[in-house]
Amino acid sequence: MIMKRFFLFAVTAVGATLLTAACGQRQQQEQQDGQEQQEHQLQLTELWEAKNLPTPESVLYHEGNNVLYVSLIDGDGAEKDGKGGVAVLNLDGSVKNQNWVTGMHAPKGMAIHENLLYVADITAVTVIDLETGDVLHEIEFPDAVFLNDVTVDEDGIVYVSDTRTGTIYQMQDNQPMVFLENAPNANGLKVADGNLYALVGPELWKIDANKEHTVIAEGFELGGDGLEPVGDKGDFLVTCWGGLVYYVKADGSFEKLMDVQGEMNTADLGIHPETNTIYIPTFNSNSVKAFKLDKK
Repeated sequence: MIMKRFFLFAVTAVGATLLTAACGQRQQQEQQDGQEQQEHQLQLTELWEAKNLPTPESVLYHEGNNVLYVSLIDGDGAEKDGKGGVAVLNLDGSVKNQNWVTGMHAPKGMAIHENLLYVADITAVTVIDLETGDVLHEIEFPDAVFLNDVTVDEDGIVYVSDTRTGTIYQMQDNQPMVFLENAPNANGLKVADGNLYALVGPELWKIDANKEHTVIAEGFELGGDGLEPVGDKGDFLVTCWGGLVYYVKADGSFEKLMDVQGEMNTADLGIHPETNTIYIPTFNSNSVKAFKLDKK
């Protein structure tokens, strides 16, 4: 009888110890999950708005000149009407030169390499001297219909997306060629860490030198537009033209930072990496808005 009671006591004690340990582990995990969730909750706080910019499509920050370049369509996005151009803004949103480059058609995505600005303009890429604002080249792309975004790698190789044909072009020494086909609704491009990243419809792709792609993230509510790396962990900011902004982590998970569908567009964004300030062209609202990205 004494042995039986001792055995029951021992079993009860062990069970209580295991239960306490399990509860402790669960509580610790919940606290850790809560801390991680809090760390990953981000927000955008509006800083300023630069108005009276005719149909701004893309914003690009340039560290060397400490300014923002803004492509202005000023009309239909697919019409060769000579009304488009590039404006220059100061970092406080004031206009430095609204007519820095004129006579373009419907300029969209931009990229800088050394002292050259590359701008997608319907079926051509315009090459502009950053010091003078002079147009150096207008390079027509074979079979292009709707060139949309541009990025350049460290060797000066230019990549350009054509959203209507689902094609990504490559250009070396001002000679364009097809790099990748069958990329439906390809838009935002960015070279980062030696790889080409592309927004292909509602997905984010990573494309290697062998033209093989990996889907990093999928399931955006709308097709992606603007793409910018943020931080040093492989994360990205993604805009969708219809009014959405996402923060995409390197593991492919993402959170929605902004949903202004029906209120304004969120076209091809720019970023100031040191201050985590992002610049969003509102397209049909004819303005650029600056936001601070930080934790809640």
